[in-house]
Amino acid sequence: RYISTFRPSVKCEVAKNKAQWKTMGPAKVAIPSPKNFLQKHSKEPKLPARKKEQDSKKLPTLSVPRRTDHPFMGIQSKKNFINTNAVAAITGLPKKPQPIYVDRRQGDKYLLETSGLVPKYIKKKDYGVTPKYVTQRKEEMKRAQKEYEGGILEHLKKRAMKRLSDEERRSLLQGLKKNWEEVYREFQGLSVEIDTIPKKIYKEKLESQMKQLEHDIEVIEKHKVIYIANE
Repeated sequence: RYISTFRPSVKCEVAKNKAQWKTMGPAKVAIPSPKNFLQKHSKEPKLPARKKEQDSKKLPTLSVPRRTDHPFMGIQSKKNFINTNAVAAITGLPKKPQPIYVDRRQGDKYLLETSGLVPKYIKKKDYGVTPKYVTQRKEEMKRAQKEYEGGILEHLKKRAMKRLSDEERRSLLQGLKKNWEEVYREFQGLSVEIDTIPKKIYKEKLESQMKQLEHDIEVIEKHKVIYIANE
C-alpha cells in the first residue's frame, strides 16, 4: 500500500491547529446559583411610585355635581310651551329643500352643491381678469428681452459690427442666386459620360460650389437681421 512521505508533518500541523472544546465539550461559562431562581411577576415592567399631590395645588372645578349637592326644588315656569311652539311653527319660514341629483332613475341621491355641476367659478368677482402674477411675468420677460437686446447692441458696438440693411440683404441674396444659376448652367453643360480624372474633379468642384451657395441662400433667407464686421 502507498503511504505518503508527508503524513507525519500533516498530523503535526493538524494537532497544532486543533483547539480544545471547539465544537464539543462543556461551555466555559459560570454556573448559575440555585438561589437566583425565576420568581413570579419578576419580568413585568414596574411603574414608578406615585407622588403625593401637594396641598397648594387646587383641584380643577368639576362640571359634574358633587354627591353632597341637592337640586333646587319648587321652581315653576308660567310659559306655555304649546302655544309658543305653535306660533313659531305658523310664523316660521318653511325650510327650502337642498338641491340634489341622482345618478339614475332609482339611484342614490347626492348634493348638487358639492358635485361640481354648479358653475360657481363664473360668478367670482375676478372671473375673466388676468391674474397679477401673469402680468408681472410678462413685464419681467419684456424687461429681460430689452436688457438682452441692449447687451447685444453694446457687444456688437464693441466688436465694431454693422447691421445689413434690407436693401443690402436683398441685393446680396439676388447676387447669390445669380451665382448659383451660373454654376448650375456650367454643371448642366458637362458631358454625359465622365471618364477622365479632370472631368470628375471639375464636377465635384461645381457640386461643392452649388451646395455652399444653397447653404448661404438658406441662411440669409432664414435670418432677417444679419451683422457683419466692419473692415
